[in-house]
Amino acid sequence: MANPVILVVDDDPQVLRAVERELRGRFGSEYRVVAAGSGADALDAIRRLILRGTPIALLVVDQRMPGMTGVELLGSTLPLLPGTKRVLLTAYADTDVAIRAINEIGLDHYLLKPWDPPEERLLPALAELLDDWRAGWIPPFDGVRLVGHRWSARAHEIKDYLARNQVPYRWVDVESDPEAARLVASAGIDPGRDPLLVFADGSHLRAPSNVEIAGKVGLRTRAALPSYDLVIIGGGPAGLAAAVYGASEGLRTLLVEGEAPGGQAGTTSRIENYLGFPAGLSGSDLARRAVTQATRLGAEILTPQEVRSIRREDPYSFVTLGDGTEISCQALILAMGVQYRRLEAPGVDALIGLGVFYGAAITEALAFRDRDVAVVGGGNSAGQAAVYLAGFARHVTLVVRGGRLETGMSQYLVDQITALPGIEVRLGANVSAVRGTDELEAITITDPAGSVEVPMQALFLFVGALPRTEWLGDLVERDGAGFIVTGPALPRVDGRVAGWPLAREPLLLETNVPGIFAAGDVRARSVKRIASGVGEGAMAVQFVHQHLSGI
Repeated sequence: MANPVILVVDDDPQVLRAVERELRGRFGSEYRVVAAGSGADALDAIRRLILRGTPIALLVVDQRMPGMTGVELLGSTLPLLPGTKRVLLTAYADTDVAIRAINEIGLDHYLLKPWDPPEERLLPALAELLDDWRAGWIPPFDGVRLVGHRWSARAHEIKDYLARNQVPYRWVDVESDPEAARLVASAGIDPGRDPLLVFADGSHLRAPSNVEIAGKVGLRTRAALPSYDLVIIGGGPAGLAAAVYGASEGLRTLLVEGEAPGGQAGTTSRIENYLGFPAGLSGSDLARRAVTQATRLGAEILTPQEVRSIRREDPYSFVTLGDGTEISCQALILAMGVQYRRLEAPGVDALIGLGVFYGAAITEALAFRDRDVAVVGGGNSAGQAAVYLAGFARHVTLVVRGGRLETGMSQYLVDQITALPGIEVRLGANVSAVRGTDELEAITITDPAGSVEVPMQALFLFVGALPRTEWLGDLVERDGAGFIVTGPALPRVDGRVAGWPLAREPLLLETNVPGIFAAGDVRARSVKRIASGVGEGAMAVQFVHQHLSGI
């Protein structure tokens, strides 16, 4: 297949040649660079490329062109190239135009002229956009194929696992895709209701575990060393930030994640209030960037791998993994995040994965195009899921226990939800029951006026969160809800933290055990936001350095 295309458009021949030269020099080994001197020429080139089946990864377009402005050209390509990244080249005077284009046509980036030196002001931004495009691009498929029934709970779990670990796959529905019968026959098995995973080399696994999948797709599940300077438990924003900072500052760093990097944030459909991303980004994009950054700097990431227990032999901590391996470290950061609280309502547990989902709106949204779905929750995750699902579903019902959306949700999400006619908000309400045999059929919504059963094809639950800390036992101090207590909040007896062996006081994010720190949502009294989790992960590494240096 021909290399994907970068199309650059500018009516100034000198500028066009300069940009074309820089792009060929930096991206020419992976992309074909095509130049056009006008909007009309660009549209003609786009149509020819589409007819040939050549993918177009990136459009780099000047704003001030006669006959057709850059924004007009980019807007006209939306139906032709829905997944292509779009960059506007503009003068300072046109900044307002570029900002409007972010909202109106989904502009991905704009660059102000001049951009010298291009190595700093042009090429890095385009490289990030091309990486993003590659992550979402679906080439002619020869990779992992997942064969299964739409209403298979394990098939849903595998789809979610593959998506969150950035493993491209193709879903082959047993009930509607003729390829399913061919794959099942070729495998020589009758999978029944179990999903079948077929790999590019022709091998296959029936209802595989996540560890089996990881071994086949090349994810690391075993540690390379018996000892590390820093071990991080949990791969959410806090854990990934700690891995980036630990590795970048010379610490031998290991991150252990039980499911997939990104944590709950990795399942978020759109984050629009994260600093530095004016057009927003998905949780999976954030996780992918962080994993790439951490591994490039030298951090080692194990996934999926559980931590069974921790024991202390001062001054070292020993971590026992799910496969029985024991790893020692000088410092340990607990960043396990939280898990969704279970909805206590009749019928829910029997239909998990069969129309009832905890989070996971991204992986299942396409399956419910033009159907009726409900989202339960009053926080940002629920609001983001409702907005995302509204782009696919016929109707979204947002069920909120509280009396106001503003109580637990950011204002930008409240504004979006209010503006979308496809979302109905039910305040002061809860889902009291669900009904269905092999799949979800209806939910019962209860509010002060009474209860009503509503036909529903999917229910996405974001009903609060609980820490996953029971396995820690009595090693570290936890509050009544199970969140880890650190620093000044640790309980004291006669002015001293009970059992604290050092002359210095516990550091801000340090637990009652020297050298064991907590960061992110799992920490008591933390701010439950992605940015604050990232900040705590970075801060924890600085405290690790202080601990290791004996300060």
